Amino acid sequence: MGWDTILFDLDGTLTNPKEGITKAVAAALAHFGIHEDPDNLTSFIGPPLPESFIERYGFDEDQILVGIEKFRDYFTRQGWAENIPYPGIDALLAELRSAGKRLLIATSKPEPFAVQILEHFGMAGYFDRICGAPMEEQQGARKADVLRKALADVPDLNRAVMVGDRRHDVAGAHETGLACIGVLYGFGDRAELEQAGAEYIAADLAELQDLLLG
Repeated sequence: MGWDTILFDLDGTLTNPKEGITKAVAAALAHFGIHEDPDNLTSFIGPPLPESFIERYGFDEDQILVGIEKFRDYFTRQGWAENIPYPGIDALLAELRSAGKRLLIATSKPEPFAVQILEHFGMAGYFDRICGAPMEEQQGARKADVLRKALADVPDLNRAVMVGDRRHDVAGAHETGLACIGVLYGFGDRAELEQAGAEYIAADLAELQDLLLG
């Protein structure tokens, strides 16, 4: 292994965003007269919003645009702060930096939200680059496109690895020539990650640390 550069997903990998995202989705759905318990909306965590609106509710393009607007109204107001770093993640990031690892963020979340969340929790300083979707992109960002942006000046992709919790992280990593570590403490399960082809799976932060520093 011996990776020098480690790219992290944000939601479900560094932080637990369940409350903020599911409540924001519930608010967006309520605009269309769809009333859902936020606990039933965890499948929205990870994938681009348009994909989830189509898969779960069959939204058309106009509905997607309105849904994103309503989601962001809630998320901008309070949802971004309804987010909790996983216990121990700060210590892991500090140890990785102390070991000389280069750390990058590659998230499908709009980049300004990602920066705001990481700064709020005092984690932004661990990362050389924080890359996400453009705020003006209304159709979501493909994970591979975000990864390419993050990898712009990484010379050897064999020395880089992606860490994420959903199949989209694995697919994006493979499309850009990276191996992927899937984590089970987020919102994807072992079956999803194995089916996507994750080269490594970490059940918890201790296993992730062993993979990244072992």
